[in-house]
Amino acid sequence: MKRNLETELSGVIPAELKRWIPRSFDVIGGKGDAVAVIEISPEIEFYQYEIAEALMRVHSNVKSVLSKGSERQGEFRVREMKLLNGDPDTEVTHRENGCWMRVDPSKVYFSPRECTEREKIMRIITPGEKILVMFSGVGPFAVCIAKHNPSVSVVAVELNEEGHRYCLENIKMNKLADRLIAFQGDVRFICPPMGQVFDRVLMPLPKGAYQFLDVAIKALKSGGILHFYHWSPRGNLFVEGEATLLEAVLKEGRTAEILDRVKVSQYSPSTWKIRIDARIV
Repeated sequence: MKRNLETELSGVIPAELKRWIPRSFDVIGGKGDAVAVIEISPEIEFYQYEIAEALMRVHSNVKSVLSKGSERQGEFRVREMKLLNGDPDTEVTHRENGCWMRVDPSKVYFSPRECTEREKIMRIITPGEKILVMFSGVGPFAVCIAKHNPSVSVVAVELNEEGHRYCLENIKMNKLADRLIAFQGDVRFICPPMGQVFDRVLMPLPKGAYQFLDVAIKALKSGGILHFYHWSPRGNLFVEGEATLLEAVLKEGRTAEILDRVKVSQYSPSTWKIRIDARIV
């Protein structure tokens, strides 16, 4: 029988509660040096430590298990994490799309589930582009883009000092200092003084990015591409985000052509993370 959490917890969690055993979780890091981030329902919270022990038995590469102790909160959108089992040092090196990422998921936000989304973006970049990545975190979008597109120049801006520190480390680890520069601070105060315009601007912050659309639009040259991320209700995925984007474009006295509408990932049963791509003239 294939080992999984449910079989491993047989006889530990009562049969009537088995349906609450997590079916998926994030594993960040590499062989023998990975951290699992798991969400445990209140219905089986009493068994959280047994669940963590079982997870480590099933996945021998996991050195630590963290539980999502809260919703993402505060201006940095970071969850409070609780160490359930394993090494209290939860800093790891993660590899995706041929890039190395140093990260501590207990301190900064990083989602390995968005690897495919980052790959999609890095593959549509054209040679010689100047790109701005707002809300860049530890640098996954910026690093992947710069690593796979040697002729581009990328600017990353992140408010969280810890996220920025990891971004600088990841730039160095991937040898990208010649084409990727990172700034720490609020995009509203960092971007305008640059006096630069970009071919492409990414806004990978689904909750709250809309508040900075004016900054992003001003930073785009005529004909530049905007990737706007937004949380939307399941039944009406793109209407609100598109209306918000077009209103912001109009306020700046510019026009927009919607190029694509993408379902990125499901945040909750009723909410999706979506991406709207637009050419701003």
